[in-house]
Amino acid sequence: MWYRLFKHVLVGPLLRLLGRPDIEGLHHVPQDGPVIVAANHLAVIDSMYLALVLPRRVTFLAKQEYFTGTGLKGRFNRWFYTVSGQVPVDRTGGTAAADALAAATRILESGGIWAIHPEGTRSPDGRVYRGRTGTLRVAIATGAPVVPVVLSGTDRVNPRGSRRWRFAKVRISFGAPRYYLAADQHPRAATDDLMRELAARAGRPYVDRYAATFSHGPAASRRQAG
Repeated sequence: MWYRLFKHVLVGPLLRLLGRPDIEGLHHVPQDGPVIVAANHLAVIDSMYLALVLPRRVTFLAKQEYFTGTGLKGRFNRWFYTVSGQVPVDRTGGTAAADALAAATRILESGGIWAIHPEGTRSPDGRVYRGRTGTLRVAIATGAPVVPVVLSGTDRVNPRGSRRWRFAKVRISFGAPRYYLAADQHPRAATDDLMRELAARAGRPYVDRYAATFSHGPAASRRQAG
């Protein structure tokens, strides 16, 4: 109930008003069965726009910290992520990666949509960065199709470092589903191909480095350029 209420009443209308999203290729998303939606990552609200435009319910893996905070904000986050059907994952322990992949596998085995940003964190400058291999490992293991998605404009609606949302045009483009077989796919090579495809579809440069290795701010930018 809460998922539909957020999507259609509490948050969705505001997102549509601010971003006026143009949607392309939505027919590529299968109408039933397990699906992995793999998108580039520009802003915190990327996940909200994906949930808004996908007709089926979509599930993300959320940091466990969102479910364990204290105070008013912590209680609100725990309630919001719980009622919206997100799955908490501990990303700090040695088995964190395996636990996350197991949680994603359960979502797909139940016939659901698992949405993921393979870059693992937001792009610091709009370019598309190297992806983590977990997405393709799960795809190869489960046989679920991967639908590549390119988002643009979300970083203007929700600029990094700002708590205010702004008016800006959002575009969301879904590509044809990709199927991966264990016999002829290596997760690293397949992930690199997927990220390069996202970069090409977005019309943005591809960076063969993890986005998490980039610090933010003018001083960091000068160091990375040097």
